[in-house]
Amino acid sequence: MKKAVIETGGKQFVVTKDQELNVELIGDKKQLTFKPLMVFDDKKVSVGTPEVEGGKVTAKVIDPELKGDKVTVFKFQAKKRVSTKTGHRQRFSRIKITNITS
Repeated sequence: MKKAVIETGGKQFVVTKDQELNVELIGDKKQLTFKPLMVFDDKKVSVGTPEVEGGKVTAKVIDPELKGDKVTVFKFQAKKRVSTKTGHRQRFSRIKITNITS
């Protein structure tokens, strides 16, 4: 089974064909193409400098915008009766890897 290492949103992912993963928010694109940093299978390994020459990983966007779990941050200053409560909900896109070529 062929695997590849791709970089998107400042993070690196090891992906295989038909794998679904959540990445940073992409936008309105339907099809994505990544240049792999490394492509490998049981017999051969291709390491790029920084990308593999002629390599390509294609992906299809399943859901362009999802929201993650809410994270609550509570700050408190002792003896001053000061408190701050904020929240954050990360937005991301769900993609499915359709093809890996080296």
